[in-house]
Amino acid sequence: MDETTMKAVAEELIGAWNAQDVERLVACYTDDIAYVDPNTRGAVEGKDANRRYLSKLFGRWNMTWALKQAYIFEDGSGCAAMWHATFQKPEGGETVEADGMDLVVVDGELVKRNEVYFDRAVLASLI
Repeated sequence: MDETTMKAVAEELIGAWNAQDVERLVACYTDDIAYVDPNTRGAVEGKDANRRYLSKLFGRWNMTWALKQAYIFEDGSGCAAMWHATFQKPEGGETVEADGMDLVVVDGELVKRNEVYFDRAVLASLI
């Protein structure tokens, strides 16, 4: 994948995350997506499992994401993306911020593997 296409994929992915639109986000992933974040206790595999996970996640958090930098793999198979995010409980209240990164592997223009890394300790004050 070239840099222009990777940027378009990243913008759609971040837009879907910011909209907290489960179906729009699931459409960004391959059928055999493997998704991992600090809360998943292993990979969430496949679109159906990912859909269930995202529905629960979006019910528990209001989140916004901003891409800071992206480093495309030399072979075009994905990227490492640095981001800044905010988290808040749906009922409002305190907002916390975090910086992190995603390791993204693509198949065509869809995400095949998405590994999210950040220090989830920043969420402690909200739990």
